[in-house]
Amino acid sequence: MAAPPKVSLITITYNAAAVLEPTIGSILAQTFTDYEYLIIDGGSKDGTLDIIRRYAPKLSYWVSEPDAGLYDAMNKGLRAARGEYVWFMNAGDQLYDADTLRKVFVDAEPGADVYYGDALFYESGGREVGLRSQVTPHPLPERLTWKSLRYGMVVCHQSFVPRRRIAPPYDLSHPYSSDVDWEIRCLQGAQKTVNVHAVLCRYLTGGFSKKHHQASLRDRYQVLRKHFGPVPNLLNHAWIALRGASFVLRRGRGY
Repeated sequence: MAAPPKVSLITITYNAAAVLEPTIGSILAQTFTDYEYLIIDGGSKDGTLDIIRRYAPKLSYWVSEPDAGLYDAMNKGLRAARGEYVWFMNAGDQLYDADTLRKVFVDAEPGADVYYGDALFYESGGREVGLRSQVTPHPLPERLTWKSLRYGMVVCHQSFVPRRRIAPPYDLSHPYSSDVDWEIRCLQGAQKTVNVHAVLCRYLTGGFSKKHHQASLRDRYQVLRKHFGPVPNLLNHAWIALRGASFVLRRGRGY
């Protein structure tokens, strides 16, 4: 039996024909080829399926069927994945350059349970906004643990790469911030995390969390309350609010 691929790259998509092809292209262009590529589509009605079928010979697995939302689709991807690591690169997002996988799985320190790095934010028109660690109040930790997330999601989901064996299913009881909960639970199972010290993805702003911003904030509060306790979480959110206000005053806006 052949050895499993080093990493499973998973793209979640639904009616995303306008932004899907650059995502696929960024993955197929990689110089490191020990990966499998899966696309989980939610039953798109636009031209998404035409794009998927065009690239089907280069995909390891794809499916198009109705789902119960973003995190249900992500769970389908996790169940289908066979790689040692899993990496979500959803429609509109891209691996940063052709050597991104090589930077993680060849150049970086080996043996991590979680690899992570920075993300470059860009808008739908193509304008680059800046690095996540600079345009948000979340500096990228040099040493990442689950407690690093007590003030919010300090690592972009698309630049967070855990071993598949420590990656639990997404908790569907958190419909807007299950990615925060998932990162925390991955990190709780991790013994070694490695900062790759590189930009790992181009992240398309204005996505799911941005479109449901208030609901995401409420859901995030419940996620962090569950993991850190009611009183510490209340104090942590007071600090989050103060830090956010200070950041906006210094920079004029935030993401």
